[in-house]
Amino acid sequence: MNPETSLKTVETLLQSVIGESADIFLVDLKITGGNNIKVFLDEDAGITIEKCTRINRSLYKLIEEAGIFPDGNFSLEVSSPGVDEPLKLVRQYKKNAGRKIEVTLNDDTKKEGKLTDVTEEGIIIEEKEGKGRKENIKSTNILYNQIKHTKVLVTF
Repeated sequence: MNPETSLKTVETLLQSVIGESADIFLVDLKITGGNNIKVFLDEDAGITIEKCTRINRSLYKLIEEAGIFPDGNFSLEVSSPGVDEPLKLVRQYKKNAGRKIEVTLNDDTKKEGKLTDVTEEGIIIEEKEGKGRKENIKSTNILYNQIKHTKVLVTF
C-alpha cells in the first residue's frame, strides 16, 4: 500500500474507534519512516492518558487485522498534541479561549495576548500596549488565513 492509501485507511479505522465519542477529535495523523504511526487527538475538556491508551489498543488491533503493513511492521503512538504543538483547528482555538497565546503571522510578526473570541473566520485577542498608567488594552481581529501558527503560552 502506498503511504497516502495507508494514511487514509488508518484514518478510517481511527474514526471507527472514536466515532461514538463526539467529544474526541483528530488533530493530526502522520506516518513517518519505519511505519511509525503518530495520532494526535484532543477533547474539548482535555483528553486523558486512559482514553489515549484505550484508543491505541483498539486501533492497533484494527490495523493488524487490516494487514496494512506487511509482517505487522509498524508502531503506533496515540497522544494529545501537547502544549508545544501549534493550534491547527478552530475547535482547538475554542477550547483555549481565555488563555494567553502567541500568534505568528504570515509575515513573521508576532502578537501576544489573551484569546477572547473565536469565530469560523478568525480570532480576537486582547493585547496590552504600554506600561503602568499608560497601559492600554486593545482588541485585535486576526483572520485564520493571516496566521502562520499559534501556540498557547503556559504561565505559572
